[in-house]
Amino acid sequence: MNGYAVSRTSLSHEEKLSLIDDRSLSDVESESARIDLEGRFSNIQWAASAKTYCNGLRLSSWSSTILRIGVFLLPSFFQHRCARDRFRTEKLHPTAYLDGMRGLAALFVFFCHYFYTAFRISEGWGRDGVNHEIWRLPFVRLLYSGPSMVCIFFVVSGYALSLKPLKQARNRSFDGFSQTMTSFIFRRFFRLYLPPFISTFGVLILLRLGIYEMTRDFASDRKYMHNVIEHHPVLKETLQEQLWHWMKEMYDFVHIWGWEKFGGATGYDVHLWTIPVEFRCSMMLFLVMLGTARLRTGIRFLCLGVLMWFVLRSDRWEMLLFFWGMVIAELDLIRGAHEPNAPQLSPTPLLPLEKAPDAAPAKRKSSNYLWTALSIPALYLMSEPDAGPSGVPGWNYLETFIPEWFSDKYRYYQMIGSIVFVFCAARSTSWQRAFNAPAVQYFGRISYALYLMHGPVMHTVGFAVERRVWERTGTEGCAYNWGMALASAVNIPLVVWAADVFCRAVDAPTVRFTKWLEAKLSIQE
Repeated sequence: MNGYAVSRTSLSHEEKLSLIDDRSLSDVESESARIDLEGRFSNIQWAASAKTYCNGLRLSSWSSTILRIGVFLLPSFFQHRCARDRFRTEKLHPTAYLDGMRGLAALFVFFCHYFYTAFRISEGWGRDGVNHEIWRLPFVRLLYSGPSMVCIFFVVSGYALSLKPLKQARNRSFDGFSQTMTSFIFRRFFRLYLPPFISTFGVLILLRLGIYEMTRDFASDRKYMHNVIEHHPVLKETLQEQLWHWMKEMYDFVHIWGWEKFGGATGYDVHLWTIPVEFRCSMMLFLVMLGTARLRTGIRFLCLGVLMWFVLRSDRWEMLLFFWGMVIAELDLIRGAHEPNAPQLSPTPLLPLEKAPDAAPAKRKSSNYLWTALSIPALYLMSEPDAGPSGVPGWNYLETFIPEWFSDKYRYYQMIGSIVFVFCAARSTSWQRAFNAPAVQYFGRISYALYLMHGPVMHTVGFAVERRVWERTGTEGCAYNWGMALASAVNIPLVVWAADVFCRAVDAPTVRFTKWLEAKLSIQE
């Protein structure tokens, strides 16, 4: 399985899912995404196609280069006339819905960071008798609830990193388990950190070119920023000072020795604090999987239960989400969720409401409705206001059940809701169909790039567009809202385009480089 010369049929479903976390939101690439990037994007044959066009038109080498760049900069969904048909006919692997889930989560995190500079989106509906706007209501607020989406990232990351090793351990394929774990551990650092190293270095270049200076005053102007004022990257006096500052920031960004809140956040893009968290939690998860690989299933669940209680009591909500991802992955293996045509992998009884893969269609349909219905309360819990539950109807009562020692009160029910939602979505064909929709899968493919690109684009071109629009519409009353809506019509597609290009120019090559590096440095048997 070296390099990208792996056929679609030569990988098991678990191997495909394990590669979801080669990408991440810190981890956001599934094997379907990887194959699409390899197949859809490389099959486009950018250079070859552009060269053919150039030869036909007898263009100069400079014109040829410009044309190739122009072709590459087109969004990927414009590259094929038949792209839509390929989306429809391409067979997705059973866990592709997780890609779509994280794709939407990445999009909603972007919406959170985009709109919270202009509006007070963190407060719940009816807080202290005010704030009765419809967009503050439960369920609706999930469209821009960044913290809830981060919880989804962590659960799905725990699932994706665990599935293949757990299957190997359950099948007593310990040689394969050992190879998988050493590969995961080796590649994890490079896969998580190389793209943000590149994206933040791009911020450094834009700083030196003066692009960030064009919006510096705007970024802190209360006439335009009615809510959060995000940190604008600092311009140093000389290039040498800037480089040293960037290197120090990157050194601090690799933040593996501390667990303080937002530890490792970098001033070159304040949104990237989750990446060091993902790395630490991944390493802890790998340690737990190694330590429990030879245990019987019941004993492993018992050990995980004790560990989950311990990390929750220690106020480590992020680690709890990773462990729950591992639990959900093993439960799916037990019930044969990813092998619908195979018999149950274990005689362990199914959970209530679950139906065996070979159950009658009517029973499967009934089970789907029940699990979909059970996901609705989970979505409500995920809608816990980011400003905290105090003073919000309904949440006032639920707040009384949050332990005193749990520091981030607003994350408590978001955490529980995200666990329950992923658990239900794994059993709901309705949710899986929604997350497997072509547009949602597209966001799954670019999700890590979207996470890395939305900050730099917002602080440069995005702020410039907002200022230009508000200068024309005004910033008082409804004019402010209309101005934000008009700016969004430009900025949101712009961020998606930048993420699409970054995905193909940096993210996909990073996957290939990491696998190539591992192959070159590993002992060949």
